[in-house]
Amino acid sequence: MSKVPVCNMQGDRVGDVQLADDLLELKRGAQAVQDAVQAYRAGLRSGTASTRKRGEVSGGGAKPWRQKGTGRARAGTIRSPIWKGGGVVFGPIPRSFAKSINRKVSQLAFCRAFSEKVAAGEVVVVEKIELPEAKTRHVAAMLKKLKADRGALLVVERLSREIVLASRNLVRVEVAAAADVHTYQMLKYPMVVVSKAAMPILEGRLKKRGGKA
Repeated sequence: MSKVPVCNMQGDRVGDVQLADDLLELKRGAQAVQDAVQAYRAGLRSGTASTRKRGEVSGGGAKPWRQKGTGRARAGTIRSPIWKGGGVVFGPIPRSFAKSINRKVSQLAFCRAFSEKVAAGEVVVVEKIELPEAKTRHVAAMLKKLKADRGALLVVERLSREIVLASRNLVRVEVAAAADVHTYQMLKYPMVVVSKAAMPILEGRLKKRGGKA
């Protein structure tokens, strides 16, 4: 069993959450994590870089000069790639960089990333996240008391208007719903702060990792 500390918003430890060993995975999944991160980052690329081939450059319908008698090299068109302003050879064209990964690989990657955070003591559970108003200072104060002000991923049961508005101005803070949080987010931030209500959802996802019920 692994213990994850449970604190209140004032940073006081009020208990622990027990995670069964069969929910965590530290022996395998390193390659799955790398594949999941590469697939996610590849999906962020816009793929809109574009160049013109020689057939797409304007002009160049006639020979620049006659074939013989000028002393210069033969030239058929100013659209040649070796000319300034000519077409581009093998240049980038709009494309998709998206990569797909197996569902079980994705589940295993998430389990491995979360397990590493638990093993490193970088996961803390908050008993209840209640904000009196949607103000940045309340989230900043809570993270400071939890010693997570260097950067944190807030995992909540469901996104609410208050928590989203209160955290969006914090540079190193991101909020995610427990059902949607992914491997890259887990690895990106030094600390993972989970609401107690979100833990059952995360545990349910951990049970579904690759090849296991």
